[in-house]
Amino acid sequence: MTVDVQLRCGMDCRVVVEAAVPVYDVETPDEAIRIAIAKTGEMLNPDLNYVEIEMGSRTSPSGEELPPAFIAADEALVALELEMKVFNVEQEEHASRIARKEIGQRLENVPLTVLRVDPIEEDTADEEEESSTDTADEEDDDLIPEFEELVDE
Repeated sequence: MTVDVQLRCGMDCRVVVEAAVPVYDVETPDEAIRIAIAKTGEMLNPDLNYVEIEMGSRTSPSGEELPPAFIAADEALVALELEMKVFNVEQEEHASRIARKEIGQRLENVPLTVLRVDPIEEDTADEEEESSTDTADEEDDDLIPEFEELVDE
């Protein structure tokens, strides 16, 4: 008796999570943003040093663009976007749960909301790998002289 087993590889996803990071003793939105990014980086590193941290975006109910930091009484709440890749998941919901859990374990008492989950196309990942390999090969060619060049010297 022969049994055919088909292994199904999961998909890879890019997950963006919004975090509301509290910051204390600040006077300007820029100062609050810098401190929030540094504070978040410290909490995520070294375990999640691959998470990208960026300023979040906020809008008023009327659609007006607002700074990512809200300051009151020298305290701020800063909206940050944290992006990470999650590999080999069956569905987007699974990827969002993994990202929330991984980030949430390190950012205690920081509210998190998943903004979006984007599947990463396999062709795109392969092309990125190939282009980085091609670049590395070209750089190696520049660093190591050809045999003929050595003989000529």
